[in-house]
Amino acid sequence: MSVQVAAPGGVGLGPERPSPEELVRQTRQVVKGLEALRAEHRGLAGHLAEALAAQGPAAGLELLEEKQQVVSHSLEAIELGLGEAQVLLALSAHVGALEAEKQRLRAQARRLAQENAWLREELEETQRRLRASEEAVAQLEEEKSHLEFLGQLRQYDPPAESQQPESPPRRDSLASLFPSEEEERRGPEAAGAAAAQQGGYEIPARLRTLHNLVIQYAGQGRYEVAVPLCRQALEDLERSSGHCHPDVATMLNILALVYRDQNKYKEATDLLHDALQIREQTLGPEHPAVAATLNNLAVLYGKRGRYREAEPLCQRALEIREKVLGADHPDVAKQLNNLALLCQNQGKFEEVERHYARALSIYEALGGPHDPNVAKTKNNLFPRQHLSEASRTLSTSTQDLGPR
Repeated sequence: MSVQVAAPGGVGLGPERPSPEELVRQTRQVVKGLEALRAEHRGLAGHLAEALAAQGPAAGLELLEEKQQVVSHSLEAIELGLGEAQVLLALSAHVGALEAEKQRLRAQARRLAQENAWLREELEETQRRLRASEEAVAQLEEEKSHLEFLGQLRQYDPPAESQQPESPPRRDSLASLFPSEEEERRGPEAAGAAAAQQGGYEIPARLRTLHNLVIQYAGQGRYEVAVPLCRQALEDLERSSGHCHPDVATMLNILALVYRDQNKYKEATDLLHDALQIREQTLGPEHPAVAATLNNLAVLYGKRGRYREAEPLCQRALEIREKVLGADHPDVAKQLNNLALLCQNQGKFEEVERHYARALSIYEALGGPHDPNVAKTKNNLFPRQHLSEASRTLSTSTQDLGPR
């Protein structure tokens, strides 16, 4: 009765199946045994052949022949077994070579898969950079077309010796590129600079055209085109004229306008302060262009609710325009309107009435009662008068209710 021994960790269900290495080792041992057995049989066959050759015809001859046949059959079986064992060993070697080749191919497949993944990532990154480059090229092409357009406009700039106007300047022209909310949206006709010419500086026609182009893009919300266009023009001006030049200050005002429309008030404020410093240094502290930058800075502070800081800037702009343009100039009336609005937001109603009333008198004297600015100023003035009267009445009533 045989007893089966269980393998470690399992239940004994019969003899374990040997591994290929074990089979090869056992086959080689069998080959050695068969070779030794073959040598013995060959020796035995040789002895039997000699015995048959030495012995004549006798009764034991048949027995020797029978033994020789048995030994011959054993040798044939041994040779067959050796041949089969050699075949098994050759097959084992071949299978081993195939397994090694299989492992090599698997390792190569893993390496190729990893390289393929790397190539895919590199391809995706290259495609992403290509798309970014195409977008940048498209934007640069558009900017190039704008700059070429601006370059063509340079030929229309008047020479330095012919910048003085032949006809008297219009009294309703402005002293800056965009002094107010309405006029900054118009164009060259609203930025004509007759008052600025009195101080010896006229905004170049190409900058007025650039201003209109930038305002068009900003109105469409295409700030990704407007901002690089302004920055490129600013770099060109600084490279050709230096930083401290009135044209650079004008370009800073234009870029500040774009930033203001994007609600980037800090960047716009910094640009306007820089423009104000340049204009004060190059044109003088009482130049109309300085007043225009002061007004733009006051409007920007007003948009941020910083009315106390905006009021002295607006007041200084008013004083400059009164001194340079005269007390009855339409720009003075517009500055009075801005100052009145700042005072209104601070509750200074008496000053609001005074400023609006003075602006109204200027408009009526210049354009008559049918001037659109007259109606607009009246609409601003009369509600303020009623509000002021109501405020005074409320103050008196409150005093009457107090202790006697």
